Amino acid sequence: MLDMSARALSFGAIAEAYERFRPGYPEELFDLVMTYAGRPVRTALEIGAGTGKATRLFAGHGVMVTALEPDAAMLAELNKTVPANVTTVRAAFEDLRPREPYGLVYAASALHWTRPEGRWSRVAALLEPEGVFASCGAPVQLADPAVEESVRAARAPFLESDEVPSPDGTAPEEEMQWPGTELQRSQLFLDVQQSVIERRLTMRSADYIGYLSTVSAYLQLPQSRRQQAYDAITQVLPETVEIAADIIVHLARRRSE
Repeated sequence: MLDMSARALSFGAIAEAYERFRPGYPEELFDLVMTYAGRPVRTALEIGAGTGKATRLFAGHGVMVTALEPDAAMLAELNKTVPANVTTVRAAFEDLRPREPYGLVYAASALHWTRPEGRWSRVAALLEPEGVFASCGAPVQLADPAVEESVRAARAPFLESDEVPSPDGTAPEEEMQWPGTELQRSQLFLDVQQSVIERRLTMRSADYIGYLSTVSAYLQLPQSRRQQAYDAITQVLPETVEIAADIIVHLARRRSE
């Protein structure tokens, strides 16, 4: 069984690499969320803020963000760059004590680390009536199928897959993906939408290996095996790689009482 809790707590050791090698979030993401909201959003709660990549996007537009991050090293990296309108809190989402509600609750590549039990009732309790929930994920994939196949073969002796499977078992070919599937089943939310922001990025092969060094599946390997995997993948990579880093966005609105 996949140990999600161990994976969730593995990022602190590579906080600086996470900030350096993970792609950030574009203006299109902010515009998409605000268009969906249809009204000004003044306050937001971020679940699992990491090093602050999405935090900076929303705060940069004047939103007062409360950024939750349970890992001390990730939080320290986040605190290096956040503006004055961000309040950082070292806490897991499940440990937060609700106070005033927010206009927006969002998670950027972090929701799958939260516990499923009571997830949506906690989100709803933190939202104003008709407040917005947003979740986005940005899986990085090699755009060239031949390069992807070479990397898969090089990785195989160490890892069968480096992906995080869908938390509710939704198959990749299904039109609606998680967490939209759970939001549709919830009685607490309505107007569930799924959108994709397409991105193609080019990076040096060394930076792609740097990105892999922030992927939880590799972080679960013993260090020697991890380095062997990186070395094997490096041998099959061209000097630069094109990556598909589409951002999958799910939006929902809390039902009014």
